[in-house]
Amino acid sequence: MLFGVFATHSPESCPLNNKNSKKIFLEIQDKLKKNLKKFGIIRVIGFYMSVLEHEWIIILDAKSAHDIESLCITVGISSISTIKIVPLNDFKVATNRLKSQK
Repeated sequence: MLFGVFATHSPESCPLNNKNSKKIFLEIQDKLKKNLKKFGIIRVIGFYMSVLEHEWIIILDAKSAHDIESLCITVGISSISTIKIVPLNDFKVATNRLKSQK
């Protein structure tokens, strides 16, 4: 199942402006890789950021939002950002579902 992880932080806690946040941010990718299996994350589809909006978007293929929550805590994302975990559907899957409802 696909999930979008939307992480937002304040300008004050931005890795560009905060030494502690910068340290955490620079360690996130390695910590993610090391902890994927532990939390049932099948794979990272993408990890994107919008610097001026202070938002990260991570697309994960995972078994559960609860596992993603635990991953975000363990790797440190939740220590500098507010997290929203959203289940995602492929557009084609959604349109096929609509077409099958007659």
